[in-house]
Formats: sequence, C-alpha cells, structure tokens
Amino acid sequence: MYKNYIFDLYGTLVDINTNEWKPSLWKNMSMLYSLGGASYTPKQLRKAYGDYLEEEIRNVPKEKYSTNPEPDIVNVFKRLYEDMGVECTRSTAEYTGRIFRTLSIKYIKLYDGVKELFKAIRDNGGKIFLLSNAQRIFTEPELRMLGIYGDFDDVVISSDMGCAKPDIMFYEHILKKHGLNKCESIMIGNDCTTDIKGSHDAGLDSLYLHTNLSPEVKGELLSKYEVMSGSLFEAKKILFGD
Repeated sequence: MYKNYIFDLYGTLVDINTNEWKPSLWKNMSMLYSLGGASYTPKQLRKAYGDYLEEEIRNVPKEKYSTNPEPDIVNVFKRLYEDMGVECTRSTAEYTGRIFRTLSIKYIKLYDGVKELFKAIRDNGGKIFLLSNAQRIFTEPELRMLGIYGDFDDVVISSDMGCAKPDIMFYEHILKKHGLNKCESIMIGNDCTTDIKGSHDAGLDSLYLHTNLSPEVKGELLSKYEVMSGSLFEAKKILFGD
C-alpha cells in the first residue's frame, strides 16, 4: 500500500468543459478591457492574447524547466492593459483573468467518487497531493468552490513553478519538497503522456484513469494499474480492496 497519492486534477478529479475561443467570450472581454481604458476589438484582443501568451512561454527562465515551460498567465492579462497605456496592478490582472475563465466555462464538477477515494486514503494513513498543469488564478478558486482545496496536503501548480508535466523537473519538485519516497508514492491521472509517462520517467508507479477528457492512448501505456472505465470507485477498489 502506498503512503503518498499524487493526483492530476482536470480529467482526473474534476470534469470540466471550456472554450476559450468562442466569439462571445472575446466580445465580452473586449468590452471589459475597453471599460478599463484599454480599447480593443474582439479580434484585436484575441490576437494580442495569443501573441503575448506565446511570448510569455518563450520568456520562462531556462533553469525552471527541462522540456515543458509553463508561464504565469497573469502577466498576459496585465500586459493587455499596459500595452494600451493603462496602469494595471497584479490584483486587477488576476481579477480580469478570473472573469476570462468564468466566461470560458460551460460546466465544472467533481467526478463521482472523489470524496470516497480521499476518505479511503486518509483512513489508511495516506497523504494526498495535487500536481496539476494549470494556472493558479484559475485553479485555486475552482478547488475552493468545489470544496476540495483543503483535502490536499499540498497543491502544486505548474504556473507557480515555470514547468509542467511531463517535465521530470515538475515531478522532482514535489518529491524533493516533501521528501517523498518514490517506492511509497503513486501518480493518479488521466493523460497517458503527461501523467503516466511523466511519472514513469520520474520513477513513480501510476494508476491510469481513462475518462471523457483523456486523450487517445498512443503506444505503450506505462501505468502499473489501469481503470478504463474512468471510475474512481474502481480505482479505490484497486488501491484498497473492498
């Protein structure tokens, strides 16, 4: 039995549907920026957002990642004001980013069985960690809204670290930070590359969940366990029995 359970978030614990490119989002965001003094048409804003995001990815310091850089998207929302001559605090940029996220979400909910699996882990003396490719300004409020933020022993998010799964540096960060023994730790995720191959390369066992958000499995699946139904109840049974 493992002592440390490291979870992916979206597609593993949380079912979410977003669309960042729908016209209505950019229409509303251009209105928001224009009301703040930074006038964009929806088309101009969408292009500037994409350009700045690509630039922020290029600007992640080389020492923070080995293969997969991850920017802090707050800088993008901030620049969209400042490049139009509008002063912008980080808090304003964060709030703007959260509005953007809200407008992009069609639905967000926990998968069935999250609380039951977490309870089984705690009942068996385990620790629960989150290792997510995500943006802090989006993910932390969503975790709190869904009522699971406090269930983790630590929440490690790629935008804070400058690197993302499957980058081995991202895995090594959480292992070193908490002094986790690899033999006592398991990664649980729904992506055969970022979660499963990444953790395999970092020397961890893994449990693969094939959910509605899982990309197609290509090549060998390197997990120790597989739950092709995506059921967290089945994962609980594999890990702890009946």
